Amino acid sequence: MALRFIFGLITVCSMGRAAQNSSAQDAPAQAFPATAHLNAYIKAFNSGSADEMRQFFKDHYAAAALRETPVEARIARYTTNFSRLKSLQIQKIAAERPYGTFALAKTGNGDDFLLRAAVEKQPPHKLLFIFFEPVDDPKNIAIPDPKADDRELAAAVGAFLDAQAKADEFSGVVLIAKNFKVLFHEAYGEADREKKIPNGKTTKFNLGSINKSFTRAAIHKLEKEGRLGFDDPIQKFLPDYPNRQAAEKVTVRHLLEMTSGIGDFFGTRYEATPKDKIRSIRDYLPLFADLPLEFEPGRGNRYSNGGYIVLGAIIEKVTGTDYYTYVRENIFQPCGMSDTDSYERDKGISNLAMGHTRRGQPGGERVLNHQTLPGRGSSAGGGYSTSEDLLKYVQALSTGKIFLPDIANGLGIAGGAPGISSAVEWDRRSGYLVIVLTNFDPPAAGAAARRIVSWLPE
Repeated sequence: MALRFIFGLITVCSMGRAAQNSSAQDAPAQAFPATAHLNAYIKAFNSGSADEMRQFFKDHYAAAALRETPVEARIARYTTNFSRLKSLQIQKIAAERPYGTFALAKTGNGDDFLLRAAVEKQPPHKLLFIFFEPVDDPKNIAIPDPKADDRELAAAVGAFLDAQAKADEFSGVVLIAKNFKVLFHEAYGEADREKKIPNGKTTKFNLGSINKSFTRAAIHKLEKEGRLGFDDPIQKFLPDYPNRQAAEKVTVRHLLEMTSGIGDFFGTRYEATPKDKIRSIRDYLPLFADLPLEFEPGRGNRYSNGGYIVLGAIIEKVTGTDYYTYVRENIFQPCGMSDTDSYERDKGISNLAMGHTRRGQPGGERVLNHQTLPGRGSSAGGGYSTSEDLLKYVQALSTGKIFLPDIANGLGIAGGAPGISSAVEWDRRSGYLVIVLTNFDPPAAGAAARRIVSWLPE
């Protein structure tokens, strides 16, 4: 069975457990609010109007979902995806539950998708997310159901991952915990195919953008200590920053929230730079820092790896130490994360998973991704960790030992690049934590995590 691909038209980094069975007494007055939201979404999507979609997001989405992924970021995704899909038509409602709906839909280009919409359990039952999963056979759709208990959950997850690994569609480690007690922890596939080294429970995987969570935690720690302010401009810390408009107008808050207008460091300059020469935060800055802003700071929202590089440079300036040392001593060590760091790629670090990518060719041969990787990761991503260390990180967040805002309901973080796919989903209310780390292309981790989340017992 091919690994399902979660198509992120509209996603929110939170546990998507709303589409699970619920007792009649807990059901909302309107039996299936997710169906109503989904129908409204289809109408807005097919309008082709960014303004109509913008109003849909404002009217139908939960506040927590919009904090996690702001409206303008959703509009940017919509514009791209509308140009690809052309239109959406629901073919049939596959399943309806009090807090979630599954529907089979066909796009204007003829593709079939399973749509899943989930809503809050509290009135007025606004949307948490809608996500799409490609369907190979519309006549044979499997609707995930929550399992009866943790034992049944572990059995289902084990069978699913065994099948995926045998089909060469999953390689990595999965950890499931409840209230930080491990319920399931298994490794699959190979850390290094050339050397036939298997993945293990303690294998270190490239996290991709999950590193941004550590950078956010570091910035919030420095703000609480009074060493920087969220409204401080870049120039306060980096007076020689090449783009003067950015230096004067972009604040720490803009950088954190990706509303700065600073773009990405991936591009022609990155491609032209010998990757082994990129080993420090300052090595990343010439790849983007002098480029024009993509929009006026605070007036838009766009994913920004470059912005998180600037945050790393600010951390270095404020603390007088390099970024890697600061997060190691102030984030990782307090959590007991002894197997987490931004390792230099050619230093012979033991127990490291090598990334294997199909280079964008579905079904193609998997090859090592080392030619795409910098010599060392950064404050924007590319560090390594283990499933056990990430459990320790989330536990530290839960107790307040490490601070992040907006985690009252939980945490959802992910990362991805060629040969790198990672996902962490934590629901504070239920206590469930799902960690998936892989050395395959996206959406290997995200797809597995979503499937597991849909099976979590109530």
